[in-house]
Amino acid sequence: MPPRKTQIFRNDGVKLIQKLLVSKQEEVVLSALRTLVGLCTGHQSRTMAIVNELGMEQLCTVMGSGASTVSLAACHLLQVMFEALTEGMKKEIRGKDEAMLPEPSKELRSMLKHLLGMIPALNVSGPGRDSAINLLVKQVPRKSLKNPDNSLTLWVIDQGLKKILEVAGTVAELSEGPSLTDNSHMSCSVLLSKLYDDLQSDKERENFNKLCEEYVQQYFSRPGLEAKLRAIQTVSVLLQGPSDVGNRTLEMSGLMDAVISLCASEDVIHQQVAVESVIHAAGKAKRASFITTNGVALLKDLYKKSENDRIRVRALVGLCKLGSAGGTDFSMKQFAEGSTLKLAKQCRKWLCNESLPPTSRRWSVEGLAYLTFDADVKEDFVEDKSALVAMFELAKSEDKTVLFAVGSTLVNCTNSYEVEKPDPQMVELAKYAKQHVPEEHPKDAPSYVEKRLGKLLESGVVSALVCMVKQESPALTEACRECIARVFLALVERQEDRGTVVAQGGGKALIPLATDNTGLGKIKAAQALAKITITSNPEIAFPGERIYEVIRPLTSLLSLECSLLQNFESLMALTNLAGISDRLRQKIIKEKAVQKVEGFMFEEHELVRASATECMCNLVLSTEVQKMYLATGNDRLKLLVLYSGEEDERLRKAAAGTLAMLTAEQPELCARIPGTTTHWLEIIQALLLSEISDLRHRGAVIVQNMMQAEKSLAETLMESEALEILTVLSKGGEGIPEPIIKVAQNCLDKAVEYGIIRSREGREKN
Repeated sequence: MPPRKTQIFRNDGVKLIQKLLVSKQEEVVLSALRTLVGLCTGHQSRTMAIVNELGMEQLCTVMGSGASTVSLAACHLLQVMFEALTEGMKKEIRGKDEAMLPEPSKELRSMLKHLLGMIPALNVSGPGRDSAINLLVKQVPRKSLKNPDNSLTLWVIDQGLKKILEVAGTVAELSEGPSLTDNSHMSCSVLLSKLYDDLQSDKERENFNKLCEEYVQQYFSRPGLEAKLRAIQTVSVLLQGPSDVGNRTLEMSGLMDAVISLCASEDVIHQQVAVESVIHAAGKAKRASFITTNGVALLKDLYKKSENDRIRVRALVGLCKLGSAGGTDFSMKQFAEGSTLKLAKQCRKWLCNESLPPTSRRWSVEGLAYLTFDADVKEDFVEDKSALVAMFELAKSEDKTVLFAVGSTLVNCTNSYEVEKPDPQMVELAKYAKQHVPEEHPKDAPSYVEKRLGKLLESGVVSALVCMVKQESPALTEACRECIARVFLALVERQEDRGTVVAQGGGKALIPLATDNTGLGKIKAAQALAKITITSNPEIAFPGERIYEVIRPLTSLLSLECSLLQNFESLMALTNLAGISDRLRQKIIKEKAVQKVEGFMFEEHELVRASATECMCNLVLSTEVQKMYLATGNDRLKLLVLYSGEEDERLRKAAAGTLAMLTAEQPELCARIPGTTTHWLEIIQALLLSEISDLRHRGAVIVQNMMQAEKSLAETLMESEALEILTVLSKGGEGIPEPIIKVAQNCLDKAVEYGIIRSREGREKN
């Protein structure tokens, strides 16, 4: 009997579903969409047939409907359809060395063309428009820069850039244009940024710039305020996305003057658009200096005199952004002493004011994102639990545009940003030359940061971060994900806090952050995973199949580009995982970690070298790794023997343990030990004589394995001082544990069996 999916498909099921899609009942439409998801998942040919039979127009109509649940379900269906088509195409070229993705089919381009058509359409709902933009963000740019083909991006720019800019320039309160949500402008910024980043040549980038400039100029040169406001709003969206393009358009003649003059308009909407563009423009130092001289007085006036809180909060953010131009440099304060604290206090007040609309409260978080560069502001903020809770609740809300502001604020409060410590000699030289030298704020000292982390954990920061990671929105950009990864790494710095982070879902949230992030963000998330794996039981921290997903991020830290601390923590984490089960060891081998671990066994740093050898000790439980040591023509065995004679106790334990394990599992290796070094016997005797019982035990096991492997090896060992040492150990006594006595006696019994020595009873009779 064929599967149910096939039965539905063969028996005109798609036509019946098509009728359900036009139903007035939401539940019926949702059921139809879910059925289509089941039919399309992972099946290219069936998806092609369904797309052709239903038609993209009908699917886009459903996605553009007013009900947000129906719109999201239709968006999910289209996502599944895109994946089925592109994955099917990937399978056809698997094994070839050409581009990772082939030229998209006509069906794919037809689907994308319909999505582009939805963006400016007046009959499409706000959530539907956001879904269309979200799909373009996911499907158009290349997944990997190794793929040289960016023709799809070029095609979308050619066919749809102006349509995207049309939504970007819409001022909802002024025009009869397309309906928007709070997330629409941010979604446009992300899409524009993704398209711009996917361009390969200066010629392609120049074309993108030219199209944007022409669009802005077209509206700015028209008479009337509404057209000028559209131009300014478009520039604001560009500044939040491809900022290089936004800055170029901002340099157009008269545009900045118009922005400054509109800030003084009596119309609230005009002021709002202008102030927002000032805030976004103040991001670059060159632009910020122009605004500092021309706009600060204006923003202060707006903040103090405006009767509308929407304008006041935006003016406040503009002042916050300009006031943070010195970053964390304590000696570079833009405003008078105490001014930033007053601004921050007002931000916190607005943040906690639930009577304000969410957009205004979001702007207060934007203000804190800038002001929390100041350590005094950080201290005040973490002491205000109600403000922290209000920010975390906002991070979990429908307004996704707040995610980056929350992430940035938390990065500042936890000091998890990169800090390059200058060379002391260069600092002295700069002082002598009367050059500016950055100063650290006293409250940015580690003791203060540790207390702030404790306060954040108490206020529920982990659950907020976990919710942020789960957001399916273009606003959760890679830069935002990097911020979250940085904060997680800071939160797991102290060993005693790691249990709290894991219990509240932090371990689960870190896995996607380690796979989908900026290069630096992946490393930060992987290091946080390593810290958790070292001190927590990995099977509890990452239950079920999740534990296998941790291995790839950990292996990525075994790179020479990572710091020695990151290498060390990764090795310790992998050691823990390798000791759990053979399936985990197989996964570690599959991720090509063994060769990397082997490389770190030669590292100069003692701790890294020892942890790599410990990791290998657990990995040799796998038959595949044992075969590497069985292979001839290498010095793997020699290295273990030599390390067993080193002074570093941790290294000796790991090497001797690996040797004991290998000689037990692969007896033929025993005969090769004497050929590794002329000092092999001295090394084994030194292990037997060690004051550390673990080393004595390992030494005794190696001797036992060698004696059981070959009689000639037993004779060599019994002719040396090893016989005397084993005799003493077998008698026991104070400080000799039972396992050592037992192994030593086994060695002597084997020697008696071979006839090399006589038993104790035999010696006593004579």
